[in-house]
Amino acid sequence: FQKHEFFVDMTCEGCSNAVTRVLHRLGGVQFDIDLPNKKVCIDSEYNVDTLLETLKKTGKNASYLGEKSAQ
Repeated sequence: FQKHEFFVDMTCEGCSNAVTRVLHRLGGVQFDIDLPNKKVCIDSEYNVDTLLETLKKTGKNASYLGEKSAQ
């Protein structure tokens, strides 16, 4: 699995819940939401385009930050 890091313009708990919802709907992803830093780190086999499209379904501004190397 690739770990990808995305910026999502989340301002509150509701925003992070929206992200959680769309990612659960996509399925087969593990993710961490860092609300203070507006980052979402996703562990999945989907390509970046698919993940970005999914995050944009929240209506938030989202962009790809890059690959996160596994710790």
